[in-house]
This record gives sequence, structure tokens and C-alpha cells, in this order.
Amino acid sequence: MTKDPGTTASKAPTGLKRAIGTPLLFAFIVGDTLGAGIYTLVGTMAADVGGAIWIPLLIALVVALLTAATYAELITKYPHAGGAARYADRAFGIPYVSFLVGFLMMASGITTAAALANAFAGDYLTALIDVPAAPAAIVFIILLTLINLRGVKESLGANLVASVIEVTGLVIVIIVAAIVLASGNGDPSRLLEFAPDVPPFQGAFAASIVAFFSFLGFEAAANMAEEVRNPSRAYPRALFGAICTAGVVYLLIALGAVIVMPPAELAESTGPLLDVVAASGVGIPPGLFSIIALIAIANGALLFMVMASRVGYGLAEAELLPRAFARVLPGRRTPWVSIVVVAGLTIVLTLLGNVATLAETTVLLLLLVFLSANVSVLVLKKDKVDHDHFSAPRILPVLAIIASIALLSQQTGIIWLGAAAYIVVGSLLFLAARAGRKREERVSASS
Repeated sequence: MTKDPGTTASKAPTGLKRAIGTPLLFAFIVGDTLGAGIYTLVGTMAADVGGAIWIPLLIALVVALLTAATYAELITKYPHAGGAARYADRAFGIPYVSFLVGFLMMASGITTAAALANAFAGDYLTALIDVPAAPAAIVFIILLTLINLRGVKESLGANLVASVIEVTGLVIVIIVAAIVLASGNGDPSRLLEFAPDVPPFQGAFAASIVAFFSFLGFEAAANMAEEVRNPSRAYPRALFGAICTAGVVYLLIALGAVIVMPPAELAESTGPLLDVVAASGVGIPPGLFSIIALIAIANGALLFMVMASRVGYGLAEAELLPRAFARVLPGRRTPWVSIVVVAGLTIVLTLLGNVATLAETTVLLLLLVFLSANVSVLVLKKDKVDHDHFSAPRILPVLAIIASIALLSQQTGIIWLGAAAYIVVGSLLFLAARAGRKREERVSASS
């Protein structure tokens, strides 16, 4: 910690009430991090690395902790909502860079929602009702959009309830795997088996991209900065504690899944944890577990669609996107244009991509955001503030930058092409917003 005289961050001016303590913040971050990704991507990791899926999860955990150190410093140093885009603006002062970071966050939310829509329409849903996947995914997105348009009154209490349901499903998997292992029916030797025809090193790093998707969510904690009591103390504890908690749970899930089922069978499933529960023979009703998984997936998709639409609204309010994105419904006061655009793009991506491809695209987009945050924290080291804050040793953001570049190097051409398409579309919207502002200024000057 660095200590500077003056007011504390908890007393910094804010329009929001500082009502969140460390335990509730911890629960919020755990809820955002422990989510739908692990319900769907165990099979994808098994396809890349075989039974040794604990290796990419450990790699992803280390990268997440390195980047979390950067966020801990930035959040406690500048305890205001806004996240990576705000930090980039403070570090570089270039509107386009700030816009691009914010737009990539918006794009990541859209892509994640599309990945989860495909996951929703997979084996977890067909265990309850046999319907075609594409129409089911579209209906799912439309229903979430209607909820978003109506106005989602989110609270940490509601988030905590959804998180408990999600974690319950994961605990069930861990327990049934332990029962299988204790009965002697499991096969721990699979944990050291690698996928055939895939070099172990290559497979581990390829799978770590997907594994990193499961840890995403902790970065959203930056948006709670203005509502946390004593953020300099609360954030580092809650952030590191939540990521380590998620890491332990994910590792137990990975070990248990491979012990119960052969990796080749996991790799073929779009509902791998459902298959693990069924293969255990413990007697958990498949329908019950499917409902838990679907709640986890739906909750995650809704939160990411809400986030993406609000980022679009915020960028329009900052005059970085066309003003239309800031239009709101009378009465409901929800940003309907931004919500509808997010929904339309989510549907298109759902039809074009699969869970693994969309998850990898999300990781690429957020790795670019994390690169921005890690460079920003180094640039802002010289910026002094008048309150206590967490200070990450310079080596940590440097290592985070190296790790992020290493993961980016594992991305395929098609994933980079998708990210490039986002950047082109975003840049065109940015230029359209600038042209609109200049036109308004000319009209105002001539009148």
C-alpha cells in the first residue's frame, strides 16, 4: 500500500451511496466470476488438452491474478465508475483510444451473450425439451431483451441469489465426483492424459484461452467503485479472494469431471457437467441439474446484455457514439436503441458462431482491454493521489502484459478477423459521431 496524506478514497465525492462492504463485494465478484462459462467449456478444454484440463485452468488463474493486481491499483487509486476506458482516458487523453477500450468492452458483452445463448440451446435445454437449437437461442435472446427493455432493477441481493443457484450446481458436480472417486469407480489416471494428435504444450495454451473465459467477470467490479466503503481496503481483499475462490472451485470441477468421464466423451458434449452428473450414477435428476445450469447461463447472458447496452448508452452520452444510442424509452428510461442494437448483434453472432469460437473471441477482446489497463497502470504510476491505495509492484503488470500477449498469440486468424470487424464497425460509428457533432456545431454557430 502507498500512503498519501489527505482525504481517504471512501470520502471522495460521489453521487452514489457507499453502502457495500468487503463481504458483499466479495460475493458480487464471486457471482460475476463463477458463472456460466465452466458449465459449457469443460468439454472444449478436453478437446484441446485431454484429461489435463487443470493445466490451462492454472494458467488462466495466474493471468487473472496478474491482471487483478492492476485493477486493484487502478480501482483503489481512482475509485470511480467507468473501468478500463476511464483509466485509458486518464493515462493517454486520446478520445479514440478511450472510445475503443469502451467499445471493446461493449463488444465483449455482446459476444459473451451470444456464446451463452448457444450454450442455453444445447444439451442442458434438450434434457428438458427437444427443440431446434437456433430458434431456441433466438427466442432466448428476445426474452432477455424484453426484460432489458422493461428495466432490470439489479441489486446485489438478487445477484447473490442467482450466484447461490450457480454455485449449487458446481457443488453438486464436486460432490458426485467425490462419491465416484471414493467408491473406486473413477479413473484419476486420466488427469495426466493429453489429447491424442495434439502436442501437450500447444494444447495447454490453446485450452487456456477457453479457460480464461471462465474467469472473466472480475473486471466488472470496477463499475462498483463509487458504492464501496473504504475501497482501498475492500477491493484488494475481495478481488483476490474471489478469483482464488473461483480458481479452487474450477480446479475441483476439472478434476472431478475427468475422473468421472473420459475426456473424449466430455469433448463431444455441449452440456458436459450434466453428463458428468448423469455418468456418476448418484441419482441426481438430470432435469433438476439442467434447470440449475440454465438459470446460471440465463443470468450470465442477461447481465452481459445489460452491461453492453449500458456501455453503448454511456459512450453515446460521452459523444463517442451516435446520439441515437442514448435514446431512452419514456417512462421506463431504458436505453432502447442501444438495447435493440445489442440484441440484433447478439442474434447474428449466435447464428454465425459456436460456443467455443465466441468464447475465444470474447477472450481476445478482453485481453486487448486488459493490455490497455496494464499499460495504463504503468503510465499512471507517476500520478499521485491524496489517499491510500493498493500499489502493485511494476513487475506484475509487466508480467500481465507478457501473459496477455502470449494468449493473444494463440488465437486463430478467424478470431482475429472477428475482432478486426468489431474495430472497423466501432471506428465507423466513432467517425459518424464526430461528424454529427461537427454538423451540430456548424448549425449552432450559424443560427
